[in-house]
Amino acid sequence: MPGLLFFLDHAGPQLRSCSGRIMLKATNLHKYYGSFHALKGFSLSLNQGEVVALLGLNGAGKTTCIRILTGYMLPSEGEVTIDGQDVFGSPVEIKEKIGYLPEVPPLYPELTVEDYLRFIARMRGLPEHDFEAEFLRVTEITQLEKARASRIRHLSLGYRKRVGIAQALIGSPPLLIFDEPISGLDPRQIIEVRQLIRSLAGKHTVLISSHILTEVSRTCDRVVVIHDGQFAGELSGDMEDLEAKFIALTEKPVLEVGK
Repeated sequence: MPGLLFFLDHAGPQLRSCSGRIMLKATNLHKYYGSFHALKGFSLSLNQGEVVALLGLNGAGKTTCIRILTGYMLPSEGEVTIDGQDVFGSPVEIKEKIGYLPEVPPLYPELTVEDYLRFIARMRGLPEHDFEAEFLRVTEITQLEKARASRIRHLSLGYRKRVGIAQALIGSPPLLIFDEPISGLDPRQIIEVRQLIRSLAGKHTVLISSHILTEVSRTCDRVVVIHDGQFAGELSGDMEDLEAKFIALTEKPVLEVGK
């Protein structure tokens, strides 16, 4: 795995010098659910072509953050840009740049894999005459070629995750965002999905959220820790070192910043 940085900076992540452009930048995100302050000034920056993990305990704010980054939910405060465009000011254009896989893939179990991906292609505005080539491309990447005529309800969880990733790939969006892509998978399926996500590096910028340290450390270029709704640090080192650092970052609430 490429060398990762580890540092504690409760004011937010520090910007890195990089020859590539910034694909995603979130600044000072706050989110309130009534009186509950779910995100407390969280910031994040992804360079083009990176595979980055957003790692945190259950309830740390990962899913809230992902929903804001994809434009699914408005923040109470803060800004998000994707490829230099404001997510909330240009919602239609931005959604063309994102392939999104929620934790529970948005599948229709009564459809075949082909019919479902054809539906998604239409939703994304892909011309009908381009569907066959695009179908072959995404099913080759996700190894779904033999499941073309299978009804989604008959697929294993691992294959349903693959279908979810395939729908996110349609149209080749530059940014892929996967929320807990390996949750519920068995060890073999985890390895297969890990290899699949890693193969997307360079061609796409990938952000995955997870609470499983061992897997994201093997999959991602960088591991960003979110804790108590805030940026808490980044991780590097061998597994024993990573575990100790993660525990240190998440053993108590961090100081609230921004608002």
